[in-house]
Amino acid sequence: MIESPWLYPVLFASGLVAGWIDSIAGGGGLLTIPVLLGIGLSPQVALGTNKFQASFGSFTAASYYVRKGIVDLPDALLGIVWTLLGSAAGTWAVQQIHPDFLNLLIPVLLIAIAVYMLFAPIPGDQDGRAHMHRSFFYVFFGLALGFYDGFFGPGVGSFWAFALIAALGFNLTRATGYTKVMNFTSNIISFVLFLIGGFVLVLPGIAMAAGQIIGARIGSGMVVKRGAKFIRPIFIAVVILTTLKLLSQRFL
Repeated sequence: MIESPWLYPVLFASGLVAGWIDSIAGGGGLLTIPVLLGIGLSPQVALGTNKFQASFGSFTAASYYVRKGIVDLPDALLGIVWTLLGSAAGTWAVQQIHPDFLNLLIPVLLIAIAVYMLFAPIPGDQDGRAHMHRSFFYVFFGLALGFYDGFFGPGVGSFWAFALIAALGFNLTRATGYTKVMNFTSNIISFVLFLIGGFVLVLPGIAMAAGQIIGARIGSGMVVKRGAKFIRPIFIAVVILTTLKLLSQRFL
């Protein structure tokens, strides 16, 4: 338990900011996990509590995108199923294999995404041409990115958005909406497995979740109103910060 009640406003504020960031470009865990570790939680409990509170933000953003017609839920159902399976497998596997070997590979991939998004033309308001059959895409990327999110996690929102744009031709706003649906799927199954393992603190998680809900609602509303020109600079900034964080963890 957290002894000082003054830490709860800090948790709420961090959830608020993280929910806003997550609903636009992903990467809210860059803020929330250090905060949870900073108040004295063990790494396992910090990760479990983070999945708990992040589930509220990703659900809020995903449901808003569905209501606004950005996401066609029946169309995303196959991806949801395979992401669920992949995330469950990844959450199990991380208990068997240490994820350190990903510390060098993932920053390289994230840098490549940042460079592409920085210099590529801004995706228009209309979807482009798909380069992969949708069913195969959902099976492959649902398993791969679901597994990755359960196993390691940093940058998964960036990978989802990039894959949706590059393989299915989605515009950036639509890719952001579908990304949040898949994020919620992998978050909720990881949370359940962490909860079963006893690695979730409920009260701190609820404090952050309250902020997540508000931040996610504000952020997703801004995405729908402002579109790709608003998303791209935040997306690139989050990718770069994620890369720097992983490199600092690896070498510092």
